[in-house]
Amino acid sequence: MSIYRSSEGKEKILSLYDAQLRRLRHTYSEIWLDTSFGKTHIIKTGAPDGIPLLVFHGGNATTAYNLLSCDFLMDDFLIFAADTIGHPGKSAEVSLSPYNYDYGKWAGEIITLLGFESMRCFSGSFGAGIIAKTMCVCPDKVKRAVLYIPSGINNAPAVRNFRMLLPMIVYWITHGDKWLKRCMLPLAVTYDNITDDIYETAKLSITYAKIKTGMPSNASEKMMKHCKAPTLVMAAEKDCMFPAGRVIPRAERIIENCTTYLLKDRGHMNFLTADEKQMIVDFLKQ
Repeated sequence: MSIYRSSEGKEKILSLYDAQLRRLRHTYSEIWLDTSFGKTHIIKTGAPDGIPLLVFHGGNATTAYNLLSCDFLMDDFLIFAADTIGHPGKSAEVSLSPYNYDYGKWAGEIITLLGFESMRCFSGSFGAGIIAKTMCVCPDKVKRAVLYIPSGINNAPAVRNFRMLLPMIVYWITHGDKWLKRCMLPLAVTYDNITDDIYETAKLSITYAKIKTGMPSNASEKMMKHCKAPTLVMAAEKDCMFPAGRVIPRAERIIENCTTYLLKDRGHMNFLTADEKQMIVDFLKQ
């Protein structure tokens, strides 16, 4: 069953995907991997002689959009950016459960098929939950990790996000842009955080893809303890889905080698400062 509502909708999403890729500062190539969960599409870009880095995008977003926001990593790392299976992009349209560890097993297979014993990993939101699950089921595959506004550590109750549901329903009925922005506002906190790229990517996904509402569930403390990889967890104070007040204390408890950082006064959609971007680069380069 397709993850898209129509073939025309799929074409529009992939057209934006390709247009966003063309805006990258670095050249890129495409890799196709045959995992046991389905064919997986990878964008390889960044510094040809850089440190290999595996990156996953957020839920219902795309690798192309994510790479634009990861530009600060391009000069130091050779990036392998995966289209999350079952989400908008070019990987197989096979939806995996976010409530078990299939996404972690899938990511572990990617690392092996790319020819690495272990890799540094960076992801935010849904993608960070994929890394958290990988740390549980394939602990030796993760060399270092940065989990940014992460799912899978200590998610807020889903009921807290119901305020996004009504504006989304009204948007589906009216196609009024103001309703889509109202839907996104609890994530963004202020309208200034809803950039054109974020808006266009979200608009096409919400309009033409079958939205995934389930986020990677909280990782097992017992399983996570097996992973010794140095991990930086960056959580946002006003994140309605993965608030720092929940995420940071549990991350410090369940991750053996953990550094945490509070993104003050920011929500799920936010902008990193130059110092914060450099912090991530420096941490991953160690």
